[in-house]
Amino acid sequence: MIMGAMKIGQKGQVVIPKMFRKAMNIVPGTKVIFELKEDGILIRKPTIKTEEVFERIAKAGKTVEDIHPHEAYEGEIEERFKKMKR
Repeated sequence: MIMGAMKIGQKGQVVIPKMFRKAMNIVPGTKVIFELKEDGILIRKPTIKTEEVFERIAKAGKTVEDIHPHEAYEGEIEERFKKMKR
């Protein structure tokens, strides 16, 4: 188990130690989820829900015949990666 300790700032903010950010590929702009547990707070990245990806594509007006599932998934991953780099 890897552990680290940080102080809470005046505004209630805490810096995620670099080793954790690097291990989880957390960059500025990355969304995280806070979950209250019995013994503390769990911070995690949200899971990618394939259904939501396809729903966004469907709402964009593209027809199902024109979409290849693997390409759509890869495209979504590339978009998220680009956003994380900004």
